[in-house]
Amino acid sequence: MNKPISSSGESLEHGRPIIFRHGIVLTMDDAHRILKDGDVLIVDGVIREIGTNLQAPADALEIDAKGGIIMPGMIDTHRHMWQTAMRAYGADWTLSQYFVWYYLEYGKNFRPQDVYAGNLLSAIEAVDAGVTTSVDWSHGLQTPEYADAAVDALESVPARFVLGYGNIQRAPWEWTADPGFREFYNRRIHGKTDRLGFQIAFDVVAGPEFPERAAFEVARELGVSVNTHAGVLGANGDDSIRLMHENGFMTPDTILVHCATLSDDSYHRIAASGSSVSVSTESEQSAGQGYPSSWKLRHFDIPISLSHDTSVWWSADLFTAMRTTLGADRSRQHFEAHLKGETVTQLDLRAEQVIDWATRGGSRALGLDDKVGSLEVGKRADVVLLKNDESPVMFPIVNPYGHVAMQAQRADVHTVVVDGNILKHEHRLIGIDLAKARNVVEETVNHLESTLGEEAWEAGMHPALAPTEIIDNPYKYV
Repeated sequence: MNKPISSSGESLEHGRPIIFRHGIVLTMDDAHRILKDGDVLIVDGVIREIGTNLQAPADALEIDAKGGIIMPGMIDTHRHMWQTAMRAYGADWTLSQYFVWYYLEYGKNFRPQDVYAGNLLSAIEAVDAGVTTSVDWSHGLQTPEYADAAVDALESVPARFVLGYGNIQRAPWEWTADPGFREFYNRRIHGKTDRLGFQIAFDVVAGPEFPERAAFEVARELGVSVNTHAGVLGANGDDSIRLMHENGFMTPDTILVHCATLSDDSYHRIAASGSSVSVSTESEQSAGQGYPSSWKLRHFDIPISLSHDTSVWWSADLFTAMRTTLGADRSRQHFEAHLKGETVTQLDLRAEQVIDWATRGGSRALGLDDKVGSLEVGKRADVVLLKNDESPVMFPIVNPYGHVAMQAQRADVHTVVVDGNILKHEHRLIGIDLAKARNVVEETVNHLESTLGEEAWEAGMHPALAPTEIIDNPYKYV
């Protein structure tokens, strides 16, 4: 296998010291320091030094970051990676149609190799978009064999992942009690480094008897956290929050997803528990879980992270997540003011804040804040350089926070480093077999299309439109 090299002939082998030079450094540390002409030195996978005109080891790879922004790798706290082979298939779905397709009708037709294909493609495109840590909310794991396939895919891409083990075809108190689940955990997860974390992923929907208690107790016994959808209109609401909170299962390491349709009492419970909320704005504003909740969460001082949800509908990058979250939050502020006949003269949410949610918000939620999420000496080197000399959008950089949140996109991701290793450089993926991903994904699509049959396949992709009423216009000419 040929060694990866840059366009200038520099070796990009893993383990080599790296120094980014002369970039705008968004540290995202507690003080949110910005260095306008900064260097970042990486040695042995760790950020060794941040400053100007730094000395570097003689064998260090020098990356010219002039005209670019150096920032922490972004962190996605909720992504159904196994569905990525169905990219955009459900572009016109509602949440109900998603539930019917995956939960009731066709999700069971996925094989372990199809979970592998989706995870592999999703892992690669996360890296490509500057997302260095992803939570794989993997509720398609019908048996431990599926879970093995999911982990095989994640381990083939040297980024940082958290497997959220789930199974929508069985109740959580059933599959967490299965000896095969425990055997899988001990065999594939226990004792792994923070490059592969683990959560249990399920929802609280069964009613006042709270049978999900058993799954929470398994998580507690294993010492792992729970990642759960909550505040989804028609699925789980205030009773789910109350049951988790009153039974002591809402803790600082619990991640709640969406939380879009809850009472003030539920938001108070979340805030008091220290739990965080993963906001998936593209999902919430399109699928119908409820109005994207960041505007509400901020009022209760609830920690926020950002997530993508699923490529069966939407994009898979956190630039879009940041942009849509800013838009939805600000739109709500204007809407609330207009209802009172008022005009907003000062915005509540700033671009700087959503970048914090896309980086530190994720590292705090995952218990990784001492390792990643910001550019600080001693932290693991998960670093992204945004630079695109061929794009008119990447200059001038006047407001770095505004540029990242409102102007940049995945095409501007020049270099991605995870644990000190270069996975993307000069806009090219490094050491990643994209052709293999294409082949396994094509096989999965062919399998699903042939299994469903042409009529069902087309019907699923093109659901019937809701009838619309055309209002008669009294001013039109006849």
